Amino acid sequence: MTAVSDTLAPVPDPLHSAALAADLDAADLRSEPLRRLWGEEADDALARGMREPILRAIADDTGALATLGRLFVLGMTQPREPVAAALPRLGVDGLVALRLATVDADTVTPTALLRPQSFVDADGVGEWWIASDLDEVALDGALPDDHVLGVGGASRTLAETIVPIEVDRALDLGTGCGIQALLVARRAGRVIATDISARALAFAELNAHLNGVANIEFRQGSMFEPVAGEAFDLIVSNPPFVITPRVDGVPAYEYRDGGLVGDALVEQFVRTAPTFLTENGIVQLLGNWESKAGVGGLARLEAWVPAELDLWVIEREELSPLGYAELWIRDGGTTPRDSGFTPLLTAWLDDFAARGVTSIGFGYVLMRRGSSGDPLRRTEKIGQHVSNVGAALATGLAAYDVLTQGMPATLTVAADVTEARHLLPGNDDPSVIELRQGGGFSRTIAVDPALAGLVGACDGELTVGQIVAALADLFDVPLAELWADLEPRIRALILDGILLPGE
Repeated sequence: MTAVSDTLAPVPDPLHSAALAADLDAADLRSEPLRRLWGEEADDALARGMREPILRAIADDTGALATLGRLFVLGMTQPREPVAAALPRLGVDGLVALRLATVDADTVTPTALLRPQSFVDADGVGEWWIASDLDEVALDGALPDDHVLGVGGASRTLAETIVPIEVDRALDLGTGCGIQALLVARRAGRVIATDISARALAFAELNAHLNGVANIEFRQGSMFEPVAGEAFDLIVSNPPFVITPRVDGVPAYEYRDGGLVGDALVEQFVRTAPTFLTENGIVQLLGNWESKAGVGGLARLEAWVPAELDLWVIEREELSPLGYAELWIRDGGTTPRDSGFTPLLTAWLDDFAARGVTSIGFGYVLMRRGSSGDPLRRTEKIGQHVSNVGAALATGLAAYDVLTQGMPATLTVAADVTEARHLLPGNDDPSVIELRQGGGFSRTIAVDPALAGLVGACDGELTVGQIVAALADLFDVPLAELWADLEPRIRALILDGILLPGE
């Protein structure tokens, strides 16, 4: 079993945090200045676990930005004098008081990383400083069980999926380093951030102080225990959903492992979360779900969600047991070259085989406590590139609400939609007509000439009824017959954000 961290959690003191933030700002410790300092290629190499290109690029640079880059971004020991010069307000003693470093007479050794993290939301582009535990590159080995992760791929994915709505009260369950709480706090009156890990909460509170965010309250506890009896307009969670064998010798990393068997933690979450929602409140989370015993993962997940809730699940990828095991063993810092890799792989594969698991899905889950008598139930697999997912989900929910009241009188085509027609050589009639969505879920939808004609005429001026009547005359088809064919497909295009309801 991997040992716990041998460094103490940070002390999120507001005054010291403010002094550190002022020093970081003065040194311009931000993504673009760092990228310019050591070059794009070296910056990209760091994302792949290589820091040598950066060290070569700034080998002779003792300025504040280079010094803090080596100390905080790479997690490397630095001479005391240039560190003190780079932190004139906080000082080396203040850095020690925050428990972000240890010092001796000549050197400063970081005990945490502190990296700039950019973000984009409906309000524009911004950047935060995010402190977290030293990663496997800085540690040069496997991670401790109580490791507090910085902003990883899953964190970025969840941040991109959160619907951009203004809310009174929000909950970030399993906050980790606090990145989701910071994001949600931009649109919430009050955010409660919880975690079972006191160490994670210390980092999250420090990050709130560093970035001047004051509307977050931090509480320790498992799952929904810290908020018993409360209700929220928005709940977001990147829970510890990673499926881990429950056997000796397999590390139980707090940041990713909830301690349950298989996908039971995701099941428990989606069954429980709705009781903590206000009317029209939304839950969004990432998760894994297993296909087993002949039942697909999406079908199992849908069965866990109360029937009266709106549900929209998007599966982004599906892995075999072998692919899944290798992914998460490597995530913990163990590679096939290490002696511990094969025993871990065996434990994972034995666990999946014993429980009849054939594949593992990953994706996003959105649930909403709506007032409609006919809840949205949508599960789909989307493997293509996506962008601005939160806005796309919000558009889809709004469209569904409109459709529950009937077909909109007028429609317009979304600005990012284009049409592609494929013709065989020498043939004037297209063999394939496609509508292509430039943003959101980047859907490509095959349509026939009648539906393509309707979409092309949706300018917000003519009513849907007028367009369909004209098409019926054009194609010499009975109006009732054409409407019966087009109506469900028009509704699907509205739900997909291809067609937008008129004002």
